[in-house]
Amino acid sequence: MLFRPTRLDSLELSVVDRIEQLKESLRYAVGDHPKRWQGLLRRTTFARAIRGSNSIEGYNVTVDDAIAAAEGEEPLDATAEAWAAVQGYRAAMTYVLQLANDPHFTYSTDLLRALHFMMIQYDLGKHPGRWRPGPIYVRDEEKNEVVYEGPDADLVPDLMTELVATLNQEDSSLPAVVRAAMGHLNLVMIHPFSDGNGRMARCLQTLIVARAGILASPFSSIEEYLGRNTRAYYDVLADVGAGSWHAERDTRPWIRFCLTAHFRQAATLLRRSREMARLWSLLEVEAEKRELPDRLLLALADAAAGFRVRNATYRPVAEVSEQVASRDLRLAVEAGLLTAHGERRGRYYTASPTLQAIRERVREPRGVPDPFTEGASPETLFLPGLEKTG
Repeated sequence: MLFRPTRLDSLELSVVDRIEQLKESLRYAVGDHPKRWQGLLRRTTFARAIRGSNSIEGYNVTVDDAIAAAEGEEPLDATAEAWAAVQGYRAAMTYVLQLANDPHFTYSTDLLRALHFMMIQYDLGKHPGRWRPGPIYVRDEEKNEVVYEGPDADLVPDLMTELVATLNQEDSSLPAVVRAAMGHLNLVMIHPFSDGNGRMARCLQTLIVARAGILASPFSSIEEYLGRNTRAYYDVLADVGAGSWHAERDTRPWIRFCLTAHFRQAATLLRRSREMARLWSLLEVEAEKRELPDRLLLALADAAAGFRVRNATYRPVAEVSEQVASRDLRLAVEAGLLTAHGERRGRYYTASPTLQAIRERVREPRGVPDPFTEGASPETLFLPGLEKTG
């Protein structure tokens, strides 16, 4: 028996509806468009998801290095262990994004084991691609205590077979975000692997939402949100799990947590898309004024967003040679829009004060309300500055 979703109440259904409206607005904002800033947003969103999921496990890298991983480039700062973990997760997530619109797709235990191998292959001692051979305990390092014991290892194969069968049923009466939440919860509670169970559960959740086709795959993940709210994430799992395998437990707290995550992540991405669209328009004016090539907007937009620009990360998105990339970046420095740091292979570029000032002109207020606050109603779930639909 697996954990089952609770029946959604009227407020939860209202939140689901608003999530769908936010994602529809986001789908429109990042869909087909003649400008190229959507590609930058997709890349950085993918990178933030990779970074967020790995940070929960203690593998911390900068957003710049996560972007390097997404581009298949070398890191600036990451340790060898963190880089191996990030590269493994990037490989698994890239495969997940490829599966999102595969018409011949089915869930299987072999698929889940293969994704696990991609993630953990850098450490064969953790049995990548195999079910755990014995008991497993989850320790909360912050509290210095064991907070969960997985079900007996002999039960894992049957529980995972049941989970896969449930995923393949794709119950249309359940919203995709709830089905994804339950896939995540059941995998992490079964804890079928010796290591990497959290990353696998988050990867599976992203796959289920992406398969629903609401959004382009990179925008389906809530892993960035989970990485920023790790304590709350651990606490709700501990609450629902109650220390060991208790599939009869009420899953409402977990479902509400995930709905809040989707609501806030979608609202954040929509804000970023609006800011990027306005920033791009301002950068077009600046590039024309300074007679800079249009492709340089890709580097300027990255720098304005706070990322470190390198020749290695600029040239694939601009589709230019190393020599042309070096010349472009030098022109941006001479134009007073980028600031160079370091020498030779270690050189990178950041936003100049002029470029930072341009970025500040498009910045919107941060913060997204909790859709489940006391007294919330469908009318209060619409964010300022967003068009209310429906």
